[in-house]
Amino acid sequence: MKANGLAVCVLLLAGGLAVGPCTAAAAPPPGRSPRPNFVFILGEGHGWSSTSIQMDDGVADSKSTYVRTPNFEKLAQSGMRFASFYAPSPRCTPSRAALLTGKSPAQLHITFVNEGKKDSSGSAYGKVLTPSSSTELATGETTIAEVLQRVGYVTAHFGKWHLGRTDPSQYGFDFSDGPTSNGGPDNVDNPHPKQLYGMTERGMDFMTRQVRAGRPFYLQLSHYAARQGGDALPETVAAVKKWGGQLGEREQADAAALLDLDLAFGLVLKKLEDLGIAGNTYVIFTTDHGTPGRNPPLAGGKGTVSEGGLRVPLVIRGPGVKPGACSQVRAVGADLFPTIAELARAGQPLPKGVEGGSLAPLLSGAGHRMVKRAREEYVVHFPHYDKDPIGPASAILLDDFKLIRVYETGARQLFNIATDPAERRDLAQQMPGKVKELDQRLTEYLAAMNAQMPQVNPSYSSGKAEPPQSTDRHASHDKKPDGHKAHKDRPRKKRSQ
Repeated sequence: MKANGLAVCVLLLAGGLAVGPCTAAAAPPPGRSPRPNFVFILGEGHGWSSTSIQMDDGVADSKSTYVRTPNFEKLAQSGMRFASFYAPSPRCTPSRAALLTGKSPAQLHITFVNEGKKDSSGSAYGKVLTPSSSTELATGETTIAEVLQRVGYVTAHFGKWHLGRTDPSQYGFDFSDGPTSNGGPDNVDNPHPKQLYGMTERGMDFMTRQVRAGRPFYLQLSHYAARQGGDALPETVAAVKKWGGQLGEREQADAAALLDLDLAFGLVLKKLEDLGIAGNTYVIFTTDHGTPGRNPPLAGGKGTVSEGGLRVPLVIRGPGVKPGACSQVRAVGADLFPTIAELARAGQPLPKGVEGGSLAPLLSGAGHRMVKRAREEYVVHFPHYDKDPIGPASAILLDDFKLIRVYETGARQLFNIATDPAERRDLAQQMPGKVKELDQRLTEYLAAMNAQMPQVNPSYSSGKAEPPQSTDRHASHDKKPDGHKAHKDRPRKKRSQ
């Protein structure tokens, strides 16, 4: 808790304890409208076409053929879709760190995850040794929650944290479920549906209390994985089975899990209406990476630098946003930090190193204006063995082209993702000049970020290798021994910009 001795509020709901300071909000200057509220819904592993939202007006199959998410459709109808939005990473922890800080995983040195359930297919027997990746967001980093706190916002994060074992209160969140990971507060294989509806209830209670107190708020609801029948209420599974059609067992499970997400989201939308603040609240929905496996019509999925691992939904609704708009301008996860800061009228320089640019001009310009960033290119640095058969790789996107650098073989792959989003036609041989240009830009970017790079494995020989001392850390902290059902405030640390 902050050193000035602010009062402590305790919220006990749905089996979770959230603790945080009741900060006083700064009143808006005379003649200025109240600061807007923010509700940020972060999905877990839902790809570009995972919901029933058509993400691109020009691509009919940019939505699911069997999932029904009517409340997310409602959000899209009243807000703006971004047809070309990219997650910061094809994995969870790096993306979450980048979304909170506006900095890339390469710059943060958070490029992978700790796994305790054999989710990674990586191996120290590969041709390259992968670099060590931090899985704990440094407390010296400035988060969007801290920026908002400084101008009077009350902040909350409920749901999956997955950024290490340090409590979210150390990163600017007044209320939270604690440093939860894949198992949730109860340390179970399937946190949903219990935690889905629990975090939703806690979030709605948080909103209600801030409205009554007249304080602007930032609420982030971060879902846990929900792609199986065990992640959905039995009633929801039964409802999906009554849809009929030719859905297989897996499709029914996916549809039920996503329908529960949609129903919970619908409760949030209704609460905003009931509280009378829907017109002054920005609602943001995106996900941390693509779905595991197939993400048609895109190639690849979670754990790959293919489009299916990176291109995900982004929908924003709020004051001044044109309903039903679809922006074709490329946007990236790091853009959300400066976007929220500008919309909140934070009125302060962004922290040093923020790589994203504000999407506010697009939101007010029907999605047609440009985004100003420090660099033109967008880079995903994923130097790890995971789910991609090409192994560790980095990708750079500039204009219509995407270059993939394969570290095991030294190969370069080139795609025109404007005409070939499925990445079927490698143009590297036909366009050596473009390959050289993008490869040089990628090298310069990684050097500027001081990115950690894979190294040749000296033990690898003719497909066989002695177990080397890989620098990849795969020790698990997915499950906490105490379950983290309750968390006390800790002294807040001073942070550098």
